[in-house]
Order: sequence, then C-alpha cells, then structure tokens
Amino acid sequence: MLHFHWFLPTYGDSRSLIAGGHGTSMHGDRPASLHYLRQITAAAETNGFEAVLTPTGAWCEDAWLTTAMLVEATEHLKFLVAFRPGLISPTLAAQMATTFQRHSGGRLYLNVVTGGEDHEQRAYGDFLDKTARYERCGEFLDVVRKLWQVPQPFSFRGHHISVTDAALGRRPAPVPPVFFGGSSGAAGDVAARHADVYLTWGEPPAAVHQKLEWIRALAAGQGRELEFGIRLHVISRDTSAEAWAVADRLLNALDQLEVERIQQSLARSQSEGQRRMQELHRGRTDDLVVSPNLWAGVGLVRGGAGTALVGSHDEVADRIEEYADLGLNHFVLSGYPHLEEAYWFGEGVLPRLEQRGLWRHPHRLGAVEEATVPFSA
Repeated sequence: MLHFHWFLPTYGDSRSLIAGGHGTSMHGDRPASLHYLRQITAAAETNGFEAVLTPTGAWCEDAWLTTAMLVEATEHLKFLVAFRPGLISPTLAAQMATTFQRHSGGRLYLNVVTGGEDHEQRAYGDFLDKTARYERCGEFLDVVRKLWQVPQPFSFRGHHISVTDAALGRRPAPVPPVFFGGSSGAAGDVAARHADVYLTWGEPPAAVHQKLEWIRALAAGQGRELEFGIRLHVISRDTSAEAWAVADRLLNALDQLEVERIQQSLARSQSEGQRRMQELHRGRTDDLVVSPNLWAGVGLVRGGAGTALVGSHDEVADRIEEYADLGLNHFVLSGYPHLEEAYWFGEGVLPRLEQRGLWRHPHRLGAVEEATVPFSA
C-alpha cells in the first residue's frame, strides 16, 4: 500500500507561490498561527494523509515545538519532524524522540536534514563544511540508533561526536522511522547505513529510477533494504484544463525580478539536489513541463522541492502509479494553499488510488493497526 503525507507550512501559507526556503527567508500572507496549522492537520487527517512533514530552518518555526503543540489537536495523524543533527546532542535527540513517542502514542517520524548551506549553518554556530556535516550525521545516527536498541550505557568516540556512558531511561516504542534525503555521494552513504525511507525530490521518472537504483545498491552493500519516498507539490482538479489554469495563474503572478533574486540566492547552494531542481527549469518560464504532468514552476521561487504534479485527478493518479512502479511507496505532498489543496487531492485523487487497490485510508477501522507496524531497521 502507498503512504501519503502532507506538508505543514510553518513559515505561512498563500494562494500564490511563496518565495524562499533552502537557506533563503520566506513567509506567506496567511500567518502560520497554531489556529491555522490545526486546520491543516485536521484536513490532512480527515483526507487520509498518514503524517505531515514539518520543515526545519531559520525561515520557519521550530518543528519539535510546533508539532508537540499540535499532537492533542489530532487523533491518529503522525508528525514527520525535520531536524538537523549538528545542532543538538544525539543523546538529547534520542530522548526527545522517546518522549514524543510516549506522549503522542507513537506518532513520530523523523526527517534527518544534514544541512546543505554553509551560510545558514554558520548562523546556528555550525562551522563544518558539507562533507564533514555528513560524516557527523553518520556518527550522530550511530549513537541514536544504539541508544534506541540497547539499555546498557555505552561510550562512543568519533571524529565529530563523542559520548560517555550514554543511556536512556526508556526507549521509544515504536522506534520512529528515519526519513533521509540527499543526492551527493556522501548523502548516499549515510542513507544506505541509517535511513528507513530514502526521500528524493520530484524529478522525471527516469531520473528517479536511476537515483533509486543507486541507493538500492549502496543499501545492499550494507545488508539492508530501504523504502523510498518522493517530495512533490500537487495541483489536481476535475479536468486537466482546470489544473493547468491554476498553474498558469501561479506563474503569471510571479515577479520576474523576484524570480531572478531567488535564483541568484539558490545558485550559491551546495546542495546537489538543489542543483538538480534548478537544472529542470534553468530560470526560464516558457518551458516548465519537464515530464508528463510534471511542472517545474514552483522551483522558480522556492528552494528545495520545486516540481508539481499538475492535471486531472485521473492524470495525477496515473503519474503516482508510474512512480509507484519504480518502487516509491511514500509520497510527501503539498499545494498552495495547503488547506484547500489537501481537500482537492484527498477527495479527488486518493479515492481513485483506492479503487486501483493502491491505497486505503489509514485512519479507518482496520487500517490503523497496519499503519502503525514498526519499520524494519
């Protein structure tokens, strides 16, 4: 069965594309108040999304605190909390995850973000370069995994992380799955060793297939098998013409000077994934359909995931099935605005996928137990 997750825009929301992200400041004209975020989580839970991804960075609210405040506003929805391992002790992170699992009833997923931008990391007091950050991330996850597995105190000494007599008073039940993405060689090595779900941004199917084969081979070398996920925006409507009209409206509302400013800012990114996103559109606004129903317009002003599935509900379902045939079973989606688009997708696409036997509502009676089965390590 496929798993669908929504996005929690803790920097704000809008009916237009929001510029920034990935080390660049951003905000929407709908403030990210708790009241509004509760509406989005309610829409996600109602429509059958399993979890909501909450971003991390200087340009958004803190993911741990925000999701902790939203747990009691939901019943079954899980929280895919993004965090950066270089900014927190591994023992404290393992303890926080354990506490979250206990008080939420096991509703935590973790998205480990190494951090692709030196300038943003330095603002947090982290002065390691990108290669060293991935080395540290691997050591960090070595410690966290062992803390979750063994009750006895242990010591660890690495190049970047060291702990002495580390132990937890209790271990998380279930152990939260680790989602991890990255397109560089260093990222692939960490994913192969530690990820439960490897995430990629939305590229054309052929490119995604190549990336998944790369990670599969690395994981096999570690004696492991991973699950795979993809991060996409969606514009799904009753007809294809209606969906593309929305995409055209979003594009026509962009200020060309703003596009140029954001592209200049993103050009300094050290992220291989960001480079691949920018190569899809190359700053142009006249050639944005990079694969059937895959539109690169979002990436003109938004860092990170920059592509959207655009089309009728049937067309979007077809594209999702195409990605699923490659081995993807987690789809982390978003739209503008996130509240309304959760219903367009939830009421339009998910029922079609259910009819095809690819999905069922995770919060219906009988589906909840299956959705909470722990991931394999």
